[in-house]
Amino acid sequence: MSRRVPLRELAHARAGDKANISNVSVWAYAPGDYPLIKQQLSADRVKQAYPDLIRGPVERYELDQLHGLNFVLRDALEGGVNSSLGLDGHGKSWSFLILALEIEVPDS
Repeated sequence: MSRRVPLRELAHARAGDKANISNVSVWAYAPGDYPLIKQQLSADRVKQAYPDLIRGPVERYELDQLHGLNFVLRDALEGGVNSSLGLDGHGKSWSFLILALEIEVPDS
């Protein structure tokens, strides 16, 4: 049996920006949860979860020894801090949005 939990129960995240690109790092709290996160949190899944917000490609980089994933979200900041009229030109909300995605975990 398994259950679905928000990623925020298994990991924390940090977002940064450069121009119109957001960079989000996701770090497992416990090393044992990293394989589940790595298996289920793909670049395609992040892109498909927010198609109206991420207009460019999503790249994922794996930091296995640190139990983390780094996502590069291109064309995800409405032009970037100097161009966007949006409230989150730096893309800090991306951490929250990605941590809201659900991960399936075993019932143990």
